[in-house]
Amino acid sequence: MTHREMHPQRWGDPAHATPLPDSSKELVDLIFGANDTPGAASVEVPASQLAPELLDSLAALFASPDQVLADDETRRLRTRGKSTPDLLKARVGDLSDAPDVVVRPTTHEEVAAVVAWAAEHRVAVVPFGGGTAVTGGLVAARDGFAGVVSLDLADMDRLLSVDPVAMTATFQPGVRGPAAEELLAAHGLRLGHHPQSFEFATIGGFAATRSSGQNSAGFGRFDQMVVALKVATPIGDLEVGSSPLNAAGPDIRQIVLGSEGTLGVITEVTVRVRAVATETRYEAWQFESFAAGQAAMRHLAQRQLLPTIIRLSDEAETAINLASQTDVGGEALTGCLMIVGHEGDRIAPQVARVAEELTALGGTALGEDRGQSWVEGRFHAPYLRDSLLDVGVLVETLETATFWSNTERLHGAVKTALESSLGEGTVVLCHVSHVYETGCSLYFTVAAKQGDDPLSRWLAAKAAACDAMMDCGATITHHHAVGTDHKAWLAREIGPVGVAMLKGLKASVDPAGVLNPGVLIP
Repeated sequence: MTHREMHPQRWGDPAHATPLPDSSKELVDLIFGANDTPGAASVEVPASQLAPELLDSLAALFASPDQVLADDETRRLRTRGKSTPDLLKARVGDLSDAPDVVVRPTTHEEVAAVVAWAAEHRVAVVPFGGGTAVTGGLVAARDGFAGVVSLDLADMDRLLSVDPVAMTATFQPGVRGPAAEELLAAHGLRLGHHPQSFEFATIGGFAATRSSGQNSAGFGRFDQMVVALKVATPIGDLEVGSSPLNAAGPDIRQIVLGSEGTLGVITEVTVRVRAVATETRYEAWQFESFAAGQAAMRHLAQRQLLPTIIRLSDEAETAINLASQTDVGGEALTGCLMIVGHEGDRIAPQVARVAEELTALGGTALGEDRGQSWVEGRFHAPYLRDSLLDVGVLVETLETATFWSNTERLHGAVKTALESSLGEGTVVLCHVSHVYETGCSLYFTVAAKQGDDPLSRWLAAKAAACDAMMDCGATITHHHAVGTDHKAWLAREIGPVGVAMLKGLKASVDPAGVLNPGVLIP
């Protein structure tokens, strides 16, 4: 099977990699004093550390030699994810985390055989979906292991079944977001899970990281969509999900969801689906302040009036976004921009009711042009990050979540931490990305001078921001997952008892510790 590969040193489709326009580069030079960075270094992939006899016994598990790949190019393409630290390392030729071999199973049985083989021979296994991880979740610890295997699930890309009565569908884990929608559309259905990584991320990755998409206000997070799972573990197969909900002890589905490949490899995911939308409408609204816009969001959420999509940019992000939309919307805009999207069947009553409420709460309707512009560009931001890295600007994102009563404090604390760490000229943008009755997620974008050591600069700034989140009583991550980057703060968030529970699960299910070692578990 052929799958579109992401650029090894950038985000996404190599065909979409474009330089920063001259007009934008002039603005960047003015703000950051940026300069073109050196071209990406080219180095050899480190030699595989897996013993030949182990490689032979691994290959014997598969029907085709094409399913076991140890060539340098394949191993390079399965090195790390797509965080800014990942890309900075790739750009200087650091491939020290390359796996020793890549395997491509097509069935649950092949995955289970690899997991059993790895446990027997103490070889680390890293499940690989779309490669869009941004918190170090694809970097396994090597110490004490005979090697590292990348378990590439790309060829497990089938829609296994559809239940049109219960409105559920069962997928293999390697199905990418667009393919899932295409497969379901043939049945008149849709999934409706569209994170920014949608074009490359997979069903299994959505489940393993507790993904949350841009349609979460209307469709819920991915963990709310999942009704059943099949998982290969070192001690046997796990199948959970005999009913929509139950009271049969702790929900084991929720233990697997968000486990990031540390407790087992997800091989089947059954999700709730919905009918294809017959009508859509995407609008822009203006609020005088970030606080006023949040109050309007909270009002809708607490009265069960949320549309399918609702997002609110703070004043800084609004200004930057509108500066890049010179052909959209007419007059200049102040305050904060809100995007509201409606998707479904006979949406007119909902559109009218939400508009009535937002107007009463101080919102000004701006029409559909800016809303449609957002939809058309909703997956493009990571490409802009690459273009900015090319000209010497350090760009990265981070996110958190808290209760409504704490958002102002959290927003200010994280922004201050980033600006203090990165220094003069730093730009910090924020938007409310996901909304609930009791609170919301804040998503930050940071741009600063790269300096002589951009990786160290960012790691220090990220640590300061994470400390600020903890000091404010917020979560370390709402939807980016834990990986290796957030482990220290996860321990602080869940406390020693929570850590003991995670370690106990890990020791029971993966006694040899071969599943994504070093990830998630503090």
